[in-house]
Amino acid sequence: MAAATPLKGLELVDCARANAKQGVEMASRQCGYGEDLNTFRRELKQACEEMGVQFNELSDLITDQQMMLQMGGEIVAPESEGKL
Repeated sequence: MAAATPLKGLELVDCARANAKQGVEMASRQCGYGEDLNTFRRELKQACEEMGVQFNELSDLITDQQMMLQMGGEIVAPESEGKL
């Protein structure tokens, strides 16, 4: 659900991170900035700087864990507890 008012600070960074894989337009809408991408980027960059998070573009917020889930993969585990 999109925010009714533009998010700031930690809430903005969390929302942007959660929507980063869908692209900047979707993240901007979900964070309450609508089509105003310039303001969204400026506010997001400022929030990241205040938190000490390096930010150059939205994809910087995608975590390694999110990337691994997106890429898929196999779970490696024993067939049973007795067969390690």
